[in-house]
Amino acid sequence: MWTRHHKRRNTGRLIVPAITGLFLAYFGFHAYHGEYGIYSKYQLDARIAQEQSRLDKLVATRAKLEGRIALLQDGTLEKDMLDEQARRSLNLARENEVVILLDKND
Repeated sequence: MWTRHHKRRNTGRLIVPAITGLFLAYFGFHAYHGEYGIYSKYQLDARIAQEQSRLDKLVATRAKLEGRIALLQDGTLEKDMLDEQARRSLNLARENEVVILLDKND
């Protein structure tokens, strides 16, 4: 009876480590670039900082407006404030007055 002898190959030993390596590479990539990954955290932190600065600007603007509104409340009107608002909204000035135009942001 004839028997064949096969030479043992080392490729069978590499299948499990290769599949494991591919598995780790797949999940490692998505751990970094995925929706909840490390890179997304850095993007979220940058957006939070940007929105926080925007919120700070809005809070400062609101405080400024509340200060101006406080001058018109409490049952007493400041005549200068009332005169300024009326002239600005009606675009009026007297003949002997000098008009200085300012930005609306001030």
